Amino acid sequence: MKSVTAAILIKDNKILIAKRKINDKLAGKWEFPGGTIEDGETPEECLKREMKEEFDIDVSVGDSLGESIYHYSQEAIQLLAYRSYWKSGVMEPQAHDEYRWVTIDEIDTYDFAPADIPFVDKIRRKEIEI
Repeated sequence: MKSVTAAILIKDNKILIAKRKINDKLAGKWEFPGGTIEDGETPEECLKREMKEEFDIDVSVGDSLGESIYHYSQEAIQLLAYRSYWKSGVMEPQAHDEYRWVTIDEIDTYDFAPADIPFVDKIRRKEIEI
């Protein structure tokens, strides 16, 4: 099983979501940004690296918000979500077609990757504070 991180990045009462590129697995699906944990890397280190690579921003990583395990046809993943905080940098998306800042009320209107849906549900039910 592959371990992957997801940033629940909140700014001005909105949550950052990103749309996967057209040539990616799960093309066109929305997700909480993050990526695969590399050997010898902690989930927190992974999120910091991925947010720098994908958006050219620096983040600090806070509390764990849980995990989601999903069995895709090609592989199973363990998605580890963390509250994250924007420290510095200007958003320059590198790995996604689009990104948006959305409210709790808007989040249900996006087509999320299956592994991310449990976190969308937690946000909608206000189990994750925004």
